Amino acid sequence: MIQVLASAWALLLGMGLLMIGNGMQGTLLGIRGGIEGFSTFEMSIVMSCYFVGFLGGSRMAPGMIRRVGHVRVFAALASLISAVMILYPTFPNIIIWSLGRVLIGFCFSAVYVTAESWLNNAATNENRGQALSLYMIVQTLGIVLAQALLLTADPSGFVLFVIPSVLVSIAVTPILLSISPTPAFDTTKPMSLRELLNFSPLGCVGMFLLGGVFSAQFGMAAVYGAEAGLSVAQISMFVAMFFVGAVILQYPIGWVSDRMDRRTLIVIVSLVGGGGSVLGMVLGHLFPILLVSAFVVGGMSNPLYSLLIAHTNDFLEHEDMAAASGGMVFINGLGAILGPIITGWLMGTALGPGGFYLFTAILFFVLAGYAAYRATQRAAKPVDETGNYVPIYASATPVAVEYAQEYAIDASQDADDAGH
Repeated sequence: MIQVLASAWALLLGMGLLMIGNGMQGTLLGIRGGIEGFSTFEMSIVMSCYFVGFLGGSRMAPGMIRRVGHVRVFAALASLISAVMILYPTFPNIIIWSLGRVLIGFCFSAVYVTAESWLNNAATNENRGQALSLYMIVQTLGIVLAQALLLTADPSGFVLFVIPSVLVSIAVTPILLSISPTPAFDTTKPMSLRELLNFSPLGCVGMFLLGGVFSAQFGMAAVYGAEAGLSVAQISMFVAMFFVGAVILQYPIGWVSDRMDRRTLIVIVSLVGGGGSVLGMVLGHLFPILLVSAFVVGGMSNPLYSLLIAHTNDFLEHEDMAAASGGMVFINGLGAILGPIITGWLMGTALGPGGFYLFTAILFFVLAGYAAYRATQRAAKPVDETGNYVPIYASATPVAVEYAQEYAIDASQDADDAGH
């Protein structure tokens, strides 16, 4: 762990600042949209645009890096992010906000690709798992800290937009000055979606459904809070609890997953997540219960992402795992684009804010039902023949997922060697 910090502290510090900026702008827009008089459905379009850009960035960033290099891509896109954050309060227009969200989603995705390739280069085979874990913790803590910063100023003013803009600008400095040389960049050609679906129908369907759950959390939780009449402090706490649950419950669920049939665990975790959603829908008017429901939903959905990747790997050869990562992230991204739009439509009906939790409940229960069905269609692999569970955060790009796959392969091969 100390070796990882010594070699990649600047990158982790920079990524932490970037995540604070990203977490602030996402929640702040949900609050500010209500102040500006935007409808719930209009805000759902704005939030969905982030995932359109993110999906595009994850597909195009590798080519950009190969053409002009890590440093130029990182610096140029971070500058664009900083500029767009200032434009939001200057031009409170739904079209400009939507275009800004596409651009910010694209830029953050490409910045993540750049940073993740640097992190992989700084790590060794022995500490790559620790590096991935640290990266995920830094990402999550950045988003949680962002919610606290929302309490420092009035959301109807400019200051809260200036803070993330400044943080993103500062984040570039330690990364560009401290990390050298830049690594060679290469990614594996992705597996076709048809091949991936044949290997793991549950992995593909589950990733699509989870994309909707994640985008509802990240994009619409603040909109829900504003519609439900929560204060800024309450909205900040509510949004933070999704990510607190993700950090605390990721590892216990991962430990269990290496010791039982993963499809059974997927069913259980999905049912618990659906139950947490129902709790929020029925008793969300009680703020402590609302926080508990957010903790449960976040704590179930993020481990499910890693569970589905681990389950898919169980039916892949080692040489196919890295190729499958791009397809898994792409399917998740498609679900993420639709998530805020459907959530916004439900919230705009007679259901009101409760439509937020109805949407996540339906997705969780559908996933549980499909996982239970798939368990009847194919025999489970013996636990001692399954691969390792590697915690991966849902905002990871194909690059990070591919490196996580490589780590899982190395760990599995080491275990095989030890067994012989």
